[in-house]
Amino acid sequence: MRATGLVTLGSRVFGMVRDVLIGRIFGDTATGSAFAAAFAVPNMFRRLFGEGALSAAFVPEYAQAHKHDAPLAGQLASLTLRWLGLATGVLTAVIEVGLLMVLVFAPGDAERRLSITLLMVMLPFMPMICLAAILAGMLQVHNRFAAAASGPILLNAFIIVTGLYFVLVGGRGDATIAYALGVATVLSGVTQAATFWWMLRKEVAWSRHDARARATAGRMLRTFIPVMIGLGTLQLSTLIDTVIAMWPIWIGPTMLGRPVPLDEGSNAIISLTSRLYQFPLGVFGIAVATAAFPLMARAADDPGRFIEVLRRGLRLSLLIGLPASVGLALVRHDLVFVLFAGGKGGFSPEGVARASSVLLGFSTAVWAYSLNHVLTRGFYARKDTRTPMRVAIVMVLVSVGLNFTLIWPLREAGLAWATAVSQVIQTVVLLVLAGRKLHAGAILDGPTRQAMARTAGMVLAMGVCVWGVLHVWPAVVLWREHALRLGVAAGVGMAVYGGMCVGLRVPELAWLRGRGG
Repeated sequence: MRATGLVTLGSRVFGMVRDVLIGRIFGDTATGSAFAAAFAVPNMFRRLFGEGALSAAFVPEYAQAHKHDAPLAGQLASLTLRWLGLATGVLTAVIEVGLLMVLVFAPGDAERRLSITLLMVMLPFMPMICLAAILAGMLQVHNRFAAAASGPILLNAFIIVTGLYFVLVGGRGDATIAYALGVATVLSGVTQAATFWWMLRKEVAWSRHDARARATAGRMLRTFIPVMIGLGTLQLSTLIDTVIAMWPIWIGPTMLGRPVPLDEGSNAIISLTSRLYQFPLGVFGIAVATAAFPLMARAADDPGRFIEVLRRGLRLSLLIGLPASVGLALVRHDLVFVLFAGGKGGFSPEGVARASSVLLGFSTAVWAYSLNHVLTRGFYARKDTRTPMRVAIVMVLVSVGLNFTLIWPLREAGLAWATAVSQVIQTVVLLVLAGRKLHAGAILDGPTRQAMARTAGMVLAMGVCVWGVLHVWPAVVLWREHALRLGVAAGVGMAVYGGMCVGLRVPELAWLRGRGG
């Protein structure tokens, strides 16, 4: 897990640089919202077909085949990639034709045309990144976790280099830059798929003869369908969030007969701000779940080992996710200002205030997002895909209902709070159902409950110290003043929390270093 965390940390740092650069180029503008939407749509399909449903169905079958029958594993991998490429390619073509029809017969104003055209440019990223995600799952099974986690570095490098070029020549926020960044995104997907395929050249015996793999593929398909339904509803929820945020551009100034409480910059604000809570989630939360998934899959027939891996995953996720939640909530205003405002370009003062409100909503549930990734993969490892599917469907309904309720008083921050509340509820439900359905013993046993209580106590002490720093600090205006206060508050929080972890000798630290027994 340590190597995976380090590579993922590098990719997330590059990702943060990418998002800061995009925020500086576009700010809280209609072009920024259009680019964010065009980038989000193909990534929704990646989470569904690549890292989501298909990966959850494919990785356990591939892991077992690799363990017992290497030629069968090669046939299964070949068959899966062929069908995935065909399915996503056809889907891309169909959507492109649909968007072209909209552009011809209902183009709308210039901002709507820009958004649709950008989406058409960036949609081919979807099949490439889905193939790359499955190849990355294969790398994990071959214990090449760091290599599997390196894909986002390529994506971020393409966008950063392209964006820096335009910044250096004085470009800011126009359609030409948006199109160039879209092309760079697509090229990064092609590069990721090709790189991962090359890394697997000595590990996998690719084959055109897949007769033996068809039975395994049929079993995988039966697992895939309920997972796809569950994750499909989740991605539908994400799409609804995007549609709501893009409502003034895509649809118009009214919603349900009332003036829409959002504006043309809402999607840019919520998209870029969401990256701030996704940073700790991606560095550790998803990294822990990603590393634990093949371990749980291999231990699926060993209940004792399985529950041990699951408990460790939950404890590690909470150890990082809970202080991230509290820390982001406390320093939200300074963080948004330092990254996305001040100097040339970036967010307006109103945009900073709105983004801070959005970050408060998202940050309250970083710990819940982290735990949900581990719990869901626990069900998938035991080939129980129906339970998380049913939970996901219910949570989507809860989230969508909260969306349309909370945007009126909270604007785009209502979308963030709706997501956070539904994720916390999902954590509770999954924990209860996991104890009943995984048949591996009590998940929250005595040592696990004690570890979680210890983490909560350390986070409380950290939060009080950070709040004290912010409370006594004089009012700030300039960028460097915000940066200094942010640096001191974050430094105090890390020192206090890290010092307590070391002083109390929490075993999770040893697990992160790969030394725990």
